[in-house]
Amino acid sequence: MLPNTLPTDMHQALLIGRLWVPSLGPVLVAIAQDAVFDLSELAATCSDLLELPQAAERVSECMRTGQAPRLASTADAMANSDESKRQADQPWFMAPCDLQAIKAAGVTFVASMLERVIEEQARGDASRAEAVRQAVVAVIGDNLRSVKPGSPESGKLKEVLLAQGMWSQYLEVGIGPDAEIFTKAQPMSAVGPGASVGIHPGSQWNNPEPEIVLAVNSRGQVVGATLGNDVNLRDFEGRSALLLGKAKDNNASCAIGPFIRLFDDHFGIADVRQCDLSLKVHGPEGFVMQGSSSLSQISRDPLDLVGQAMGQYHQYPDGMMLFLGTMFAPTQDRHGPGQGFTHVVGDVVSVSTPQLGTLVNQVTTSDQAKPWVYGVGALMRDLAKRQLLV
Repeated sequence: MLPNTLPTDMHQALLIGRLWVPSLGPVLVAIAQDAVFDLSELAATCSDLLELPQAAERVSECMRTGQAPRLASTADAMANSDESKRQADQPWFMAPCDLQAIKAAGVTFVASMLERVIEEQARGDASRAEAVRQAVVAVIGDNLRSVKPGSPESGKLKEVLLAQGMWSQYLEVGIGPDAEIFTKAQPMSAVGPGASVGIHPGSQWNNPEPEIVLAVNSRGQVVGATLGNDVNLRDFEGRSALLLGKAKDNNASCAIGPFIRLFDDHFGIADVRQCDLSLKVHGPEGFVMQGSSSLSQISRDPLDLVGQAMGQYHQYPDGMMLFLGTMFAPTQDRHGPGQGFTHVVGDVVSVSTPQLGTLVNQVTTSDQAKPWVYGVGALMRDLAKRQLLV
């Protein structure tokens, strides 16, 4: 199931992650082309590492001076990350974050914003989506990309749409002054490369959401980026925005990885702003869907989203992982005309961009996915056994 997941410019990429090592538990690691190296002497957790001044330089020096012992072959650990073929006595990669809060920004692209309005108008009924889509675009249009959120122009547009009875809570956060920031999942609950992702068994209309995820330390500094799949239940959220928690936060519904690429001279926030994400879904019945999401078309700058998620009103002492949202909202019919797209069990979802690699997961239902049992307490106990807690 897992292809080559590494960045195309791996020779200059500084990657960190977490490796499950039998008898030890999660180990903070640096990833090279051919081997994985233990960073425990530098930091006990990913959260701690990102708090270090000049974290990228510290990791690079640790690797260069041989202070990081080799733990495993990169290829072997990645192959064993495939949950369907995993050998429990061998290492595998986990989600690269640990103690960080997992937050997400929603409705940050025009395309997905319109789809959220459609979900709302259709009341979560996929069979009504196409007719509603045509009606919404006829009134609103699809040219909102030029409207800057919170600007005087967006205020005037709001007045027009209110007069026409077409204002929506999704338009409010899409072009209004305040971004939608919500909690996607609990710390330690994200699944990593090769793991199953879960959809609620009661959902009949759902989709993957390919996104860039920023790694942010407690000081609000963006120190790296990775990939994420913000698995979404369109029918639950469409029925009521108050069901957002149930639509977003279910067992195995958050995938992050494969690795965090630290910002350095070769990769930074300017590169993130230009990332083009590709999504592929391969169904067990032969169905194939492809899509993309371009960060250059985001309505709010990534650093603006960070500032709205963390600051004088919101502190995260262990840092946060912030999903930036997606412009991808699938409309391709899968089960019949006008039915649109929804997942089936067995779908293989790949999210990729050249400088961050590829995140691959297979779809199951949240009640059949492996239960989340390894939390913060378990991590603290394992670190204590290794005498890494200070």
